[in-house]
Amino acid sequence: MKTLLEHLRVLRHTLQRLLLTPNASLLNILIIGIALSLPVGGYVLLKSVQALGAQISGTPQLSVFLALGTNNADIERIGDKLKQHAAIKRIEFVPRALALKKLQQSSGLSDVIGGLSQNPLPDAFIIYPKDDNVTALEALRDELKTWARFEHVQLDSAWIHKLETLLNFGRTSVAILAALLSFALIAITFNTIRLQILTRREEIEVSKLIGATDAFIRRPFLYFGLTQGLLGGIAAWLLVAASLQLLNYQVGTLSQLYASNFSLQHLSFGDSLTLLGFSAYLGWLGAWFSVSQHLWQIEPR
Repeated sequence: MKTLLEHLRVLRHTLQRLLLTPNASLLNILIIGIALSLPVGGYVLLKSVQALGAQISGTPQLSVFLALGTNNADIERIGDKLKQHAAIKRIEFVPRALALKKLQQSSGLSDVIGGLSQNPLPDAFIIYPKDDNVTALEALRDELKTWARFEHVQLDSAWIHKLETLLNFGRTSVAILAALLSFALIAITFNTIRLQILTRREEIEVSKLIGATDAFIRRPFLYFGLTQGLLGGIAAWLLVAASLQLLNYQVGTLSQLYASNFSLQHLSFGDSLTLLGFSAYLGWLGAWFSVSQHLWQIEPR
């Protein structure tokens, strides 16, 4: 109980020291918040783009177009063979007449299509595979290409590869940016604590003279770094939330033009806790490095 009260006393003293220099404290907190908001904002954008990709892609499928002149017996035999395939969940047969009708309704070229002397479209199967992994889909496509009476097997996976490559590049960029800015934030806290130690040099010497331990002297500085980092994390969270609110207004207007309900995702509760915990840890780490380097140099004269 006594130890807890001592920690609470040090924490209250730390907050008082922050309030004694409001301009410098606010500036440091804003710098930390802005620096943290950059990688956090990139992370949020990546999550939103990934969710949009999943929304657009929907259920993966392959389109198999049969050779013209394939009779009903062959179509039935092929359908049974596809249903028995271990990698296929279900199939859907699209007769050429139905395909032409759908094209006529959706393309706006009903007059042109109606003037055709014969139906140029083939019969087709829509295949829904069990595994939506890109590698498994491509393996299934390559296998179906070897089947008799299959004129063309289509899998629109090129854009999936491009999107995944772009997301991987974005993740790496955000990770590098986060690492660099983390070092910068540690350096900011390091320098802030160094100045505090130099300012309170005489107080530290007196404390050591009367028997204060290094742990006792170190504690206020560590709390200061942790508190400053935590407040910087809160500032970053507020900056990201406000930016998303402004951007979502514009994104909402744009998505309505494309009949979509896409919006940028806010930080989840778990992500928010991670941000605050990480920022507090960076502040504590910077303070610990600074105290470890400078405190031992001060000895009673």
